[in-house]
Amino acid sequence: MRVALAQLDQTAGDVDGNVDRAVEAVGDAAARGADLVVLPELFTVGYFAFDAYARTAEGLDGPTFARLADAAADHGVGLLAGSHVEDLAESAAAGAETPASEGLANTCVFYDREGRRRAVYRKHHLFGYESAETRLLTPGESLSTVDFEGFTVGMSTCYDLRFPELYRRLADRGATLVCVPSAWPYPRVEHWRTLARARAVENLTYVAAANGAATFEDATLLGRSTVYDPWGTTIASAGDEATLVVADLDPDRIDAVREEFPALRDRRDWD
Repeated sequence: MRVALAQLDQTAGDVDGNVDRAVEAVGDAAARGADLVVLPELFTVGYFAFDAYARTAEGLDGPTFARLADAAADHGVGLLAGSHVEDLAESAAAGAETPASEGLANTCVFYDREGRRRAVYRKHHLFGYESAETRLLTPGESLSTVDFEGFTVGMSTCYDLRFPELYRRLADRGATLVCVPSAWPYPRVEHWRTLARARAVENLTYVAAANGAATFEDATLLGRSTVYDPWGTTIASAGDEATLVVADLDPDRIDAVREEFPALRDRRDWD
């Protein structure tokens, strides 16, 4: 399976313009043979544009989510559509299962090649350091995986990387590729590299970490979107400019690594 990470530039609060960039990137990725495209966290509004969260939020059937679904269908790719600020009340009113009847969430949706919504993940670990996320958003309560092109894709978001138990639970559910839409800023470059690679190594799975490439008033995203294989080897990566990162993943590689180095099988539970 060929995966493309769209490392997008973003303009704070400009949802239409940011989605335009994303749709163009999906088309470029499809032209390069991508089966699955992964977008960054809150690229729609810009993660650090906290004042714009409420006014740009919408339900899962809203126009921004619809444009992303259409992009998947128009180009015939799977799309893990980064994340957008979800209005939980609107989603609940439309019949979606939500962690609360009102409020906002940092929500990632997986669309299949026909643009059908196959999975929803709401960020579980909200970021409190120099961020308004914990004040503005409601955390998700559920894991999310989806089967696609011979892989079981696990969904996570940015700050989740610092909590390895989430990734072990995804591995226990059969995840063989974990995607991490992110908005990771300078100066924490080594944290970004180390944590994403560690999640691959400890769970013997592919990790596709898609970061943004944008400068906001108070922060600059560090880019460096990267795909790691189950041995922690870098397959493809980027610098800090807007670009596509393309990598070919082999499901047989997972079986081979886990057979040669059976750490998951050797795990023992604690009393």
